[in-house]
Amino acid sequence: MNNRLALLLLVVSIFYCSFSFCQPQGTPDPLIAHIDSTVRPGDDFFLFANGKWFKENPIPASEPSNGLWQIIQDTINAQILSVCESSAGLMNAEKGSNKQKIGDFFRTGMDSVSLNQQGISELNVELARIEGITSLKDVAGTAAYMHVVAGAPLFRFGVGQDDKISSKNAVFISQGGISLPDRRFYFDTDERSLSIRQKFVRHVGNMFKIIGYDKIKSQRAAEHLMKLETAIAQTSRKREDTRDPVKNYNKISYNQLLSTAPNFDWTTFLANAGFTTTVDTVIVGQPEFLTALDGYLTSFPLDDWKEYLKYHLVSNLARCLDDKTYLENFNFYSAVLRGVEEPKPRWKRVVEQSDRLLGELIGQVYVAEYLPKGTKEKLLEIGNAIKAVYAERIKRLDWMSDATKVKALKKLNTIIMKVGYPDTWKDLRSMEIGRSSYVRNVMNANAWHTTYMISKYGKPVDRSEWDMEPQTYNAYYNPSNNEICVPGCNIIVPGFERVIADDAILYSIIGGSTFGHEMTHGFDDQGCQYDELGNLNNWWTTEDSTKFFAKTKMIVKQFDGYIAVDSLHINGELTQGENIADLAGVMMGYEAFKSTRQFQTNEIIAGLNPNERFFLGYAFAWMINTRPEGIASQLQSDVHSPAKFRVIGPLADIPEFYTTFGVKEGDAMWRPAMMRVKIW
Repeated sequence: MNNRLALLLLVVSIFYCSFSFCQPQGTPDPLIAHIDSTVRPGDDFFLFANGKWFKENPIPASEPSNGLWQIIQDTINAQILSVCESSAGLMNAEKGSNKQKIGDFFRTGMDSVSLNQQGISELNVELARIEGITSLKDVAGTAAYMHVVAGAPLFRFGVGQDDKISSKNAVFISQGGISLPDRRFYFDTDERSLSIRQKFVRHVGNMFKIIGYDKIKSQRAAEHLMKLETAIAQTSRKREDTRDPVKNYNKISYNQLLSTAPNFDWTTFLANAGFTTTVDTVIVGQPEFLTALDGYLTSFPLDDWKEYLKYHLVSNLARCLDDKTYLENFNFYSAVLRGVEEPKPRWKRVVEQSDRLLGELIGQVYVAEYLPKGTKEKLLEIGNAIKAVYAERIKRLDWMSDATKVKALKKLNTIIMKVGYPDTWKDLRSMEIGRSSYVRNVMNANAWHTTYMISKYGKPVDRSEWDMEPQTYNAYYNPSNNEICVPGCNIIVPGFERVIADDAILYSIIGGSTFGHEMTHGFDDQGCQYDELGNLNNWWTTEDSTKFFAKTKMIVKQFDGYIAVDSLHINGELTQGENIADLAGVMMGYEAFKSTRQFQTNEIIAGLNPNERFFLGYAFAWMINTRPEGIASQLQSDVHSPAKFRVIGPLADIPEFYTTFGVKEGDAMWRPAMMRVKIW
């Protein structure tokens, strides 16, 4: 242990007394307060930086995880609750107004007495429609209706930017239609997977009892559904094989679609989904999936498809039905799959549903009443700083040719940065929200969003549109629009509620794990295949691609070696895009931070120098403690690595981290210099 690190741990031990004595009403610096001094930083920096907080804040019984994101989400939920409650208290709100919709939606969701009296009776019309199916044409029509109001049976379907003509909207169809998170859940033979499948069949049987089947019939229906979905999963591509946008782009004419899946009535499906104009082409993600699915339509009995649609209808709407149905759904999808011990309180569930479906309406109030002034300006400042660093690093790359550098810089300079909140809001006046039925309100809201999406077909792409609300603590990069979106609530840093956090924290969390991360998606193994206009158009030379993918193979191998839970390894191939973005993001954030006054004057805050605060700040960004069941499910179905490895993975590749914390050979995180990944 070096002298500087020993001094740091001494600061940790005396910090509370000195801080509380000088500032009795203050809050301890979170970076210091969370350190677990029993862990060596070179062995597990994630636990070194966050372990004390984890020990003092166990995962709540109603949550799959706990940490920074949960703290921020709880803050946002409390603010949204205030918006919902104040709106619900307005008994004479103008019909069609934002507050009428928010208030009535929230009120019906909180009315547990009515919900329990209704049971699933509000779905009697839909269940009768499914029971009355007599042909495959009826299957197509009913599946389309369900796509509009309640989920996505059979396959994924939507309207979005054409990957090769980013100015136009296109119809997309891709594999889907299964109830478990990923195809692997149907085939893996480890003890955990076998147990999950058994419990899934039991859960499906219980759902059919709620629908009204007797014990024997419900068990048979569950077995039929499992057999059908296993077949669908069998012909689905592995998730890591769906990451190549070129292989997922198969544009065919409408007549070719008819010949690819002739047993499915596409005309009926599209009409019932709400298309009013002729669809001339579609983009199919996995053509072999559609061909196989088409065969299943005739090889499985019609009654099996009816049971399949019934289960998906009730399962997709279970969160807004009576307690019995909700709890059955919770007991499998939350308790079994993620290890959650008890349901969230009703108010929190209804707030989250309100935010999911009425987010644009709530967002307008949130921006006006809760978002700090100057949020947009600060986010743009950090984003532009990261952008400038990225440009300099591209210029200095030793593996990229000059010709490709010109194109890379052009793409970088044309990235659209949407920060804070949109300048214009969607018009939700036609969304029907009333006071009689929560599940109908949910279905009506789903229908509005589906109709809004389908209405884009045949129209030019609106590049100013946002796909997140300002109160959503997340961010995204859209390759087809070459844009980054960072909602305003990302400015929140727990522990700095009344003051602006120092630049070490802002540049590690917002600069590194947000702007730097998302910007890198424009240049990762997927983003590098889209040009500056967002078109799927490989702009790299063959030599550049060879060198780039040699480096990405290194990061795949690195993460393949990490064991996340039990004996389960991270899938480096599946997670490589996010791992590349994490590594580049923290490096860009650090480079941008070096230009700040705090770094250049070597300002000491709470006993920490700028380097220490930056790397501890980055670990703070991923201070998330997840249940083992949740990690196991994530490894099988998520392109993101678990939080711990989003910290120790990238930092193990950064020389400045080694120097700052005295990491040396023999430490668990130490990697030989020749094995440290450096892409950007």
